[in-house]
Amino acid sequence: MMLNFLQKIGHKTLGRFAALGRSAHMLFGALVHIPNFKKGTPLLIRQLYMVGSQSLLIIVVSGLFIGMVLALQGYTVLVGYGAEDSLGPLVALSLLRELGPVVTALLFAGRAGSALTAEIGLMKATEQLSSLEMMAIDPLKRIIAPRFWAGLISMPLLALIFSAVAIIGAHLVGVDWLGVDTGSFWSIMQSQVSFQQDILNGIIKSVVFAIVVTWIALYKGYDCVPTSEGISKATTETVVHSSLAVLGFDFLLTAVMFTN
Repeated sequence: MMLNFLQKIGHKTLGRFAALGRSAHMLFGALVHIPNFKKGTPLLIRQLYMVGSQSLLIIVVSGLFIGMVLALQGYTVLVGYGAEDSLGPLVALSLLRELGPVVTALLFAGRAGSALTAEIGLMKATEQLSSLEMMAIDPLKRIIAPRFWAGLISMPLLALIFSAVAIIGAHLVGVDWLGVDTGSFWSIMQSQVSFQQDILNGIIKSVVFAIVVTWIALYKGYDCVPTSEGISKATTETVVHSSLAVLGFDFLLTAVMFTN
């Protein structure tokens, strides 16, 4: 019994290392195969539409409501200290440093990440990937790379849009509803927000999250069991693993960027 237990542990450990090697190989292949301008641009643009544009609605709506809630909660706290004029920088720093990149990545994982996994998994189940290999076409270059780069380009842009819309939502609540002075809202925000410390670090976070989420989504689809149950399981794992990875990397990046 003890021997069987050790064999199971060894088998699972080797399986984990093998999966890590396959995923690293896929990531390296996606990074190397940058879509060229002549042949790869149409594929990239198509995937930018599928991955980025079709995620825009949920990003905008979520950003608007999160900005409104953040302004309402922030005002409730600040007014007790007579510091309601600081609502602008409170909202901006919260969004640019944390909520913008993180919430965008979580929404992206649920919307685009699951779709990528299901699409690649369906291609594998219907033997489209095998057909490409039989025609001497590398699936990494033709299928994986355009989707990877589309995700890498889309997520930072979506995060900036999310933060901008959320700040507008905060302005609607804070200034137009709660009566915060509009000049103080914008001027103090402008004086407190640093491009390098806040905006640029938020963009770097978004790039890292884009790599992680897109990598997990594509690998789960590429390596899934080619059945309906396998695709369903892979799609669920994409959302769960991506969300946990985003939160974990967010802590690490925050510790590096914003602590002295």
